[in-house]
Amino acid sequence: MPEPTKKDEMPNGQPEESVAPDSNGAPTVPEISLEVSPPPESVAEGKEPVETDGKKPEPTGPEPLQAVVGQEQNLVKNISSQPEPSVVGLNEQVAPSNPAVKEEGSGSPPPPENGNTVKKLSIDLPNDSTPVATTGRKDSVWSLGEGQVPEDVDKPIDNPPLSTLLIESPQSGTVTVGGDITFVAKVEAKDLLRKPTVKWFKGKWMDLASKTGKHLQLKETFDRQTKIHTFEMHIIKAKDNYAGNYRCEVTYKDKFDSCSFDLEVKEVETGSHAIDIRSAFKRSSEGQEDAGELDFSGLLKHREHKQQDDTPEVDVWDILKNARPDQYEKIAFTYGITDLRGLLKRMKKIPKEEKKSAAFAKRLDPAYQVDKGGKIRLIVDLADPTVDLKWYKNGQEIRPSPKYIFEHKGTQRIMVINNCTSNDDAAYSVVAGEEKCTTELFVKELPIKIVKGIEPVKTTVNERIELECEVSEEGAQVKWMKNGVEVPTGVRSRYRVKCEGTKHYLVIDDATKEDTGTYSVMASGGTSEAHVQVDLKPLKVFQDLQDMTVMLGQPLKLHCEIFPGNVPGRWYRNGQLIQPSDRLNIIHRAKVHRLEIETNSLHDAGDYIFVPEGYSQSLTAKIHIIDPPRVHLESLNFPDNTVTVVAGNKLRLEIPISGEPAPRVVWMKGERVILDSGHRVHAETYGDQTSLTIEVTEREDTGNYKIVLQNEAGEATASVKIKVVDIPDPPEAPLVPVVGGDWCSMTWEPPKYDGGSPILGYFIERKKKQSSRWMRLNFDLIKETSFEPKKMIEGVPYEVRIFAVNAIGVSKPSEPSKAFTPLAVTSEPTMLVVDDVTDTTVTVKWRPPETIGAAGLDGYLVEYCIEGSNDWVVSNKEVTEKTKYTITGLTPGCKILVRVKAINKAGASAPRTLQHSVLVKEVVEPPKIRVPRHLKQTYTRKVGETVNLVVPFQGKPRPKVTWVKDGNPVEPSHVSIRNTDCDSIIFIRKAERSHSGKYEMTVQVENHVDTAIIDIQIVDLPGPPQSVIIEDVWGGNVNLVWTPPKDNGNAPITGYTIQKADKKTMEWFTCIDHYHRTCITITELVVGNEYFFRVFSENMCGLSELATQTKKSALIVKEGLQMKIPEYSDHDFKEAPKFTQPLINTFAVAGYNTTLNCSVRANPRPKVIWMKNKMTIIGDPRYRMFSNQGVCTLEIRKPSPYDGGMYTCKAINDLGEAQVECKLEVKGGFTFYELMQRGVPLHLIDKYMNETKIVEQDKLNGTHCNKKL
Repeated sequence: MPEPTKKDEMPNGQPEESVAPDSNGAPTVPEISLEVSPPPESVAEGKEPVETDGKKPEPTGPEPLQAVVGQEQNLVKNISSQPEPSVVGLNEQVAPSNPAVKEEGSGSPPPPENGNTVKKLSIDLPNDSTPVATTGRKDSVWSLGEGQVPEDVDKPIDNPPLSTLLIESPQSGTVTVGGDITFVAKVEAKDLLRKPTVKWFKGKWMDLASKTGKHLQLKETFDRQTKIHTFEMHIIKAKDNYAGNYRCEVTYKDKFDSCSFDLEVKEVETGSHAIDIRSAFKRSSEGQEDAGELDFSGLLKHREHKQQDDTPEVDVWDILKNARPDQYEKIAFTYGITDLRGLLKRMKKIPKEEKKSAAFAKRLDPAYQVDKGGKIRLIVDLADPTVDLKWYKNGQEIRPSPKYIFEHKGTQRIMVINNCTSNDDAAYSVVAGEEKCTTELFVKELPIKIVKGIEPVKTTVNERIELECEVSEEGAQVKWMKNGVEVPTGVRSRYRVKCEGTKHYLVIDDATKEDTGTYSVMASGGTSEAHVQVDLKPLKVFQDLQDMTVMLGQPLKLHCEIFPGNVPGRWYRNGQLIQPSDRLNIIHRAKVHRLEIETNSLHDAGDYIFVPEGYSQSLTAKIHIIDPPRVHLESLNFPDNTVTVVAGNKLRLEIPISGEPAPRVVWMKGERVILDSGHRVHAETYGDQTSLTIEVTEREDTGNYKIVLQNEAGEATASVKIKVVDIPDPPEAPLVPVVGGDWCSMTWEPPKYDGGSPILGYFIERKKKQSSRWMRLNFDLIKETSFEPKKMIEGVPYEVRIFAVNAIGVSKPSEPSKAFTPLAVTSEPTMLVVDDVTDTTVTVKWRPPETIGAAGLDGYLVEYCIEGSNDWVVSNKEVTEKTKYTITGLTPGCKILVRVKAINKAGASAPRTLQHSVLVKEVVEPPKIRVPRHLKQTYTRKVGETVNLVVPFQGKPRPKVTWVKDGNPVEPSHVSIRNTDCDSIIFIRKAERSHSGKYEMTVQVENHVDTAIIDIQIVDLPGPPQSVIIEDVWGGNVNLVWTPPKDNGNAPITGYTIQKADKKTMEWFTCIDHYHRTCITITELVVGNEYFFRVFSENMCGLSELATQTKKSALIVKEGLQMKIPEYSDHDFKEAPKFTQPLINTFAVAGYNTTLNCSVRANPRPKVIWMKNKMTIIGDPRYRMFSNQGVCTLEIRKPSPYDGGMYTCKAINDLGEAQVECKLEVKGGFTFYELMQRGVPLHLIDKYMNETKIVEQDKLNGTHCNKKL
């Protein structure tokens, strides 16, 4: 029997494997190998099926073929119909990464099992038809090689996806029972912000994190240098049930990666099979030592506990041996076997008893081979000749025919196949009763030889080529090739293939130059080749292309004639291939070739070339297109071809032009030609446009510009108007005819030049004359030429100016107007009352107006009229500055009305009139002294201060005032007294202690008298204590006693200040101040020092100028020791006052505090006196004087112009005196009303107002002089 040479597939798509017979020819049950095909949907998805192979014989034919033995029909049906496939076969090998089947020799030892070794899956397949002669073959058992649960065995294994997280995946491994093994997975953390999540699973879904304990440990580490996370799973003291498939899953945010691996656990083989299978494969570790181990029995379905019955024990081994593989799991559940994997491994080691076939005494051989056209006999020997027998080909029953002849010889049944063809190459099977045996027939074809080869051909283009060859057999298939590539022979192909008996032809009807090449014909028994050469026919030009000059827009036609006429060609313009379009038409009729353009354009000019296809010769022509020049002003979109530009901007006017050839362009303004080399104005022409550029436009650029174009086709002209617009000229200086208190009226004339654009309006600005900051008064344009500015400050000089505005912008400002000052009359005087009435006079008084204004107050005008008439008589011919006036020359007994007007530069204010008429008649009023509140108590002043007391009184006629001190009249030489009609002033320029006493004031009007007593107390610094005595010295303590001073300064003594000085330095330090008693104990004195002490007296004026010093010193000695104190001469530090920093002239702002500073050096400490205008400053609350460490400061609180003058600082001590002075000027004065409110006397107000006027007049004169200069 020949060796198998080919494997075919059954019609249902399942591959059927065949196995060659044994070398001795004995009929044996072959070792079956099964390929489990995926379901149809898996095939459609392109997934590779998992194949399980058994042993294969070494093929000897020309092509390696895989021989298989047919299986029984019922087994095939069983496998295909089970939802949980039971895999059958010996030695299944599945590589993790390669689904291809690996061959294994029948006698070769099993490969060593390690982490990379493929797993084996074997099943002891029960076969009742196996004869006794086959019992000597290798035993087979069933194991879950890949560790998958039984229901997953038939599922296709997909190629694992590329890892996105794992850089090192755990690998499959093998461990012996009781051994340790570690699986490692690594994840790179360079692109991860946090640690990824890793889970370990066994089987499909069992998470091993809950099973950690004695036999399972999970570990995580992180290497900071390499940025790699390492995850490890340690299995300790492995057991049989630990084997299986494991999975490692890594998750990070939206990324996921997983890897599957297997663990195989080897155990020591045992020879004894007499074991209790149910007890051997049950596990119960609850409460035992190995509690917490991997227990996968929880994956099984929980069943209710059945009570143990008294049924006799059954032999589960016998049940499993006789059962089909798909029933193993059901039997395990039925009899309580939980360790199914261990059960299957044990079954693998038990020898299997094979059954004999009941139908066949001799089966078909695994494969047969026959030559094509030959005959073959397929023989089987039946054990029972009476059984029905049927033959099948690829599953289809075979009926007797001349092709298939059936013969019977005793128990032999023979099928003869005559005249075998390739269709007979198929799988055959014979069915006897319920048994079936199969075989495979291979039909060997004889090679086809080429009897007559093809011959070389040489021809020209457009000719017919026919290649012919002859083969050894009719109907043979041959393949035509060109240059090693198969010739396409489809419907649309240029090549045609025909066959006439044993002759085969390749026909090319219309040959081209591309058909040149080496052609060959291939048959199964040989090859023949020949070279075909196709050349071009010689080219003849009957009419060549002609050069042409065409006007733009006219038709263009190019014409040529060549031979041969059927040769196509290509048109080129300037080297670019021309393609036909709606505008361009290419015509080829016989030997005529034409190129036609209905309307030419400038792009159509150039060099034209016609190149016949396949020839190196070409035809050329030059086309020149001309066009008259034109200026395209319509593209500017300017009305009336007028271009408007703002002065100062850059103007670039680009105007498209056309003309072929390119015209020469000349720009002109009037008779002047604009050159391209101009600096500010120049013209440029390039391409299809010309431009006029004005770098900085001016008003003079306005005008008409002419463009002249010329070329050989003609001439064209055009005109463009350029209008340069600008901001208007500034208007003339405005006039201010009318000025009010806070407003004015102004007018102006429009500007002479409006900038070429109408004036839209005006902006008005104003500023103070002494300021440089202008303020805009209107934000909306004013279209009129007059305006009334308001809200101005009265008395401040102002200037105004105008801006003209057009569509281009704002003009420069006009010249400022003449300065004007808003002035207003004052308000009416206030508080007009009658002050005194006599028989011929009426005295009225009033207060200044509340609002005086910047124009000031020149004075008042007093008018009166007789009651009942309206004739007002001016009483004072000249204005009076006083607020009191006496109207004289009145008739006694008449009644008059009085009114007062305030007069300033702006005119007279509204009058203030008395509400009632005044009867001209004198009235007696008893006297009444109105003592001020601060004089009702003792009035105290220090020696040297000024006393100025004003005591108002009332009474009519003018009272008589007398002053008495201690019963004696006041001497005018000591105290100055001045009486008026309404008050009496007592003034002491420099108070002395002798001025103290009680002053009695008496006011008398006729027989009416009123008196008041004023108590004045002049106090001075007290004198020093009379004597200071050291009563006792002990330890570091000294007891001092002194007597009060003889002179208390006309004020009670409030305390004493005690100071001490070391005899060595004589620097005095205060021990205590404000001390009220006349004795004290000084403590904490330094041992070894000798001290002097002195005491100052203190009253309300301060410390006494001198202090009383102890005559003797107190020596602080340590008890039991005596020290001789050396005598030293004291240095004299006394120094007359000397100013180290003088006063400097200062300018102050009215209402803001200012200080004057200087520094003086003197010893002993000098007395500092401040003077203003040679007058000592004493008791004025507006001045504060400080002296600290020789720095003398005078603070003037809220100064007024009245506080300006010469200030002097004088320092006096026993050795001499010194003084410095400076000038203080206070800027920003007060009004008359403010000075009156501050209580400034009228004569000082008058002096101040005159000085202010003089200063202002000097300033105005200086300003006018500066302007003239």
